[in-house]
Amino acid sequence: MVLAAGGSRRLGRPKQLLPLGTGTLLDAVLAAARQVEADQVVVALGAAEQEVRARVDLSGIQVASNPGFGEGCASSIRSALDLVRPDAEGLALLLGDQPGVDAGVVDRLCARAGAAAIGVCRYDDGRGHPLWFHRRMFEALRGLHGDKAVWKLVEAAGPDDVVEVRVPGPVPRDVDTWEDYQAVLAGRPAVRR
Repeated sequence: MVLAAGGSRRLGRPKQLLPLGTGTLLDAVLAAARQVEADQVVVALGAAEQEVRARVDLSGIQVASNPGFGEGCASSIRSALDLVRPDAEGLALLLGDQPGVDAGVVDRLCARAGAAAIGVCRYDDGRGHPLWFHRRMFEALRGLHGDKAVWKLVEAAGPDDVVEVRVPGPVPRDVDTWEDYQAVLAGRPAVRR
C-alpha cells in the first residue's frame, strides 16, 4: 500500500508530480512497489488526484480515492484497505514521497516480519518506513485517525508483537519541503530530527 494522497502543504505544490529521473516522485515509488514480490499494489490518492492520474504511470496499480485526505494518513489507509484482497496475509505500508525505498527492502521486511503483528525497518539511524502489518492488525489500522497514527500503533504494541528488520544505511529521506526535494535530487541522506 502506497500512501500518496497528501496535500503537500509545506511544499506548496503536488509533490507526487515533482520530476525525478525519467518520471515523477510518485512514479519512482510505484516502480519500486511493482518490483515487490506481492500479489497486489494499492495506492491512495487524494490531493491533485486528477493531475496524478494524468501524469503518473498507474498501470498494474489499484487506485483508492481518498476525498478526506486532509484528515491525515489514517484516512488514506482506511480508503486503501477497502481494496486489499480478502486473502492478503498482510500489507507493507510505503510512503509515496519516499523514493529511496527499494523493492528488496520491502521484500525483506515482509519475509522477516511474516506472522508478526507489525514489522518495522531498523536503519542505522532509527526506525522508518516501510512498515508491515499482519492481517490481524487491519481493524486497528481502520480505527486510526490523523497523521503519524501508525507510529502510535507501533509504540502501543507489545514487544512480542513488533519485529524489527535490520536495514543498512540511514532512513530514506521523504519529501516534505523544497529542501528535502533538492536533497533527494542530490542524493543526500535525511537528517534525523
